[in-house]
Amino acid sequence: MDVFTHYIIVFFISMVPLIELRGAIPYAIGFIDAGVPLKLWLCYVIAIIGNMLPVPLIFFFARKVLEWGADKPVIGKFFTFCLEKGHKGGVKLQKKAGKGLFVALLLFVGIPLPGTGAWTGTLAASILDMDFKSSVIAVLLGVILAGIIMGLVSAGLFGALGALI
Repeated sequence: MDVFTHYIIVFFISMVPLIELRGAIPYAIGFIDAGVPLKLWLCYVIAIIGNMLPVPLIFFFARKVLEWGADKPVIGKFFTFCLEKGHKGGVKLQKKAGKGLFVALLLFVGIPLPGTGAWTGTLAASILDMDFKSSVIAVLLGVILAGIIMGLVSAGLFGALGALI
């Protein structure tokens, strides 16, 4: 597989819900460690772009599509699950954040835990009726933070620090 193909895979992995950048960065680092001549900074930028590309669509359309499909026979249960997950995430954010909803959304997206990525954060922002510009900026900064954390974890920095302490 050539280098360009790996960059394309990083891009597409970062667009997948639940995996997002949190899977794309370790993928890239794994191949870098295996000797594939990928540039980490370029993988990072590509992963951020791929992770952010769906955000406007999620913000403006996901809630409407999920509400439309919630009562449909085949897709209803899944769509209802997605709405409930977004609503629960939004309620938790709002309770913890108060007036600091921007920072809470940034941290919600930025701390790489299961179910806390750009997709869920954007859906929660949409459900909470946050304004688009603030939501996108908070999600972008969260994605950047998650990328830094995943890069450090994948490179073994936290393990090395733990061994020293």
